[in-house]
Amino acid sequence: MNDPKYMMLQSLLLEAKQVAVAFSGGTDSAFLLAAAREILGEQVIAVTVRSPIFPQSEQLEAEDFCRTRGIRQIMIDTALPDPDAFEKNPPDRCYHCKRALFSRMTETAAENGFAVITDGSNCDDSDDFRPGMRAVSELGIRSLLRKAGFYKSEIRALSHEMGLPTWDKPSMACLASRIPYGEPITAEQLNSIGKAEAYLQERGFRQVRVRVSNRAARIEIPTEQFQMLLNNRVPLTAYLRSLGFSYISLDLQGYRTGSMNETLSENDKVRYLQNT
Repeated sequence: MNDPKYMMLQSLLLEAKQVAVAFSGGTDSAFLLAAAREILGEQVIAVTVRSPIFPQSEQLEAEDFCRTRGIRQIMIDTALPDPDAFEKNPPDRCYHCKRALFSRMTETAAENGFAVITDGSNCDDSDDFRPGMRAVSELGIRSLLRKAGFYKSEIRALSHEMGLPTWDKPSMACLASRIPYGEPITAEQLNSIGKAEAYLQERGFRQVRVRVSNRAARIEIPTEQFQMLLNNRVPLTAYLRSLGFSYISLDLQGYRTGSMNETLSENDKVRYLQNT
């Protein structure tokens, strides 16, 4: 492949000699893992976390990706990563969560003889409020896609060219991102959110978020699918009510990433990005 950014990624991987890839099963980490496998062969492993904050379907797809490509995968089972941070659910919750999870992954990689761990962060991750990136930097996680200058659209295009099934996979974030800052997060709540989103995805709503507050569920989907949802509102409402949600609404602004961050001022964002 003659793409200059891919050639840069190849050089970075060769320089590292062996890598452990923090593999979620998403588009970015799948592209990175496939590239690492191509360049380094057996000198690459995938490290995947099983946790209530991630949909089970994502974990199963990650396992299938590695199995079909003969990539060694190590699974780490965790409960909620940081009980104190999750109970308070502050705006920098992602920092505490990633700090805990990447610490575990780093330890696991080292135990298996891998000193370098890399993640799927790309250049688009600089455009939103992402306090978790501070944890990545502090722990010395190498973001090789960012260093090579990759943006999401480029990763998708090259993934398609490489025949990866993840090339058009919808963006995914941990289920805790569906709950407003300041509201406690429980495993039961995360389970209900995961089931609600899986129900919608199975019915053709590929890019979906179910944001919740107490017993209210607010659905985010692309605006062009509003009518499809309204046509199915009766069974959808019945199912979400069976999960414990009393109020179900459609967000008229449609799907967008990081909508929970819209409640934060710019000063808040700067403060939480800089402070531990």
